[in-house]
Amino acid sequence: MSIATLLIVIFVVGYLSITLEHNLKLDKAVPALLMGTLMWAVLAFGFNEGWLSIVDHYGDVYNLTSGEEEEQLYGFKRNLIYHFSAAAEILFFLIGAMTIVEIIDLHRGFAIIKNMITHKNKRRLLWAMGILAFVLSAIIDNLTATIILVTLLRKILVKRSYRIWFAGMIIIAANAGGAWSPIGDVTTTMLWIGGKVTAVGLSEYLILPSLVCFVVPFFIAGYLKPFRGKAIRKELIADVEAHRLLSSKKMLWTGLAAIAFVPIFKGITGLPPYLGMMFSLGVVWMVSEYVKPEKNLPRNQKHVYSTHKALSKIEFSSILFFLGILLAVGVLESVVWGSINGEEVGALRYAAESISVAIPNMDVVVLLLGALSALIDNVPMVAATMGMYTYEIDHPIWHFIAYSAGTGGSLLVIGSAAGVAAMGMEKIDFIWYLKKIAWLALVGFLAGAGVFIIIEKFFYA
Repeated sequence: MSIATLLIVIFVVGYLSITLEHNLKLDKAVPALLMGTLMWAVLAFGFNEGWLSIVDHYGDVYNLTSGEEEEQLYGFKRNLIYHFSAAAEILFFLIGAMTIVEIIDLHRGFAIIKNMITHKNKRRLLWAMGILAFVLSAIIDNLTATIILVTLLRKILVKRSYRIWFAGMIIIAANAGGAWSPIGDVTTTMLWIGGKVTAVGLSEYLILPSLVCFVVPFFIAGYLKPFRGKAIRKELIADVEAHRLLSSKKMLWTGLAAIAFVPIFKGITGLPPYLGMMFSLGVVWMVSEYVKPEKNLPRNQKHVYSTHKALSKIEFSSILFFLGILLAVGVLESVVWGSINGEEVGALRYAAESISVAIPNMDVVVLLLGALSALIDNVPMVAATMGMYTYEIDHPIWHFIAYSAGTGGSLLVIGSAAGVAAMGMEKIDFIWYLKKIAWLALVGFLAGAGVFIIIEKFFYA
């Protein structure tokens, strides 16, 4: 077995371990980190022995047998630094966004949103929750929006048999809302930071398809039995967590405005998005230090609302998972697998060319990738496409990839972070979701895709 083939084997085994995390009872960050680091170790061993070549993001090829050793080793090291720094940009962006959301939550800012939901009619409640999920996910991200709204559902609806229907529809709305925003989903953030799309271009292309993906299944669901009649509501007043603090309103609007300011910061300065997110975090952190959550808060209780506590609540296992995935994909992008038109290319680029030969229509390819994201994590899939294709920034294919990877995850309850969160919170059965919700998600996914293709062919040709 060649070293290049061994790298593919490690990636496949690691990928399978990630998708089977529930069966293995192992946090997916573990196989991701082992996979990413082991692949770089094997790549370095093969390179140092002169058994393989690597190609960097400029297209320069390095091999110890084809030039001065010191220069070739430096090229390898520089390539590693590039991939690690590219991953770090995404990770620091996510850390900043997650911290701001946790600060808002500590000050019970989301209680303001929760207390706005007063509908007793199930159909109106469905639309209210859907609109909130669609809008919130575009601002704070689809996972956080889902967690907030499912928590709200548990405080509103008595019967779980109805709650899971609402939770299933929230997954569809949250994933649709996250697909058109550069900060609404990890995959759109990756494409934005990776220089594949701009914030304005992504929103311009995807706002309408994403809206259709959300509206169509909700319109159909409104006529189904679970969403008819009045909801049997719980009493919200008894919920201590729903009570606002003196700082709730201030921190909610400060936090949301700070996150929304990140694309503006990039547009004004031209600096990478993670710097804008760090600036926004600094502003929110500063404000949180001076606001008073309670009238006479004892000094020894101030830590309850501190940013240090918000930082302790971040799921760093998710951050490490992304690191492992991005490092592994960096190896596949770097290892020379073959040549195209006389030019040596990495494994991902070679795979892209092979797929294009087998399926000439890229729209079909991207739709299949979207459907596949319901079975396997969309983060490595999008990371792989970023290394496979060389389309210019804001090319329609990048926008279609963002749409398909983001909304395709709704087809199965395990297909997105939002779905997994709702599944865990409400114990949603996989088969139940497949029978009751998946067909609605599919209708929305295809409807939105159809709108995107029409826009692409007739308005942006």
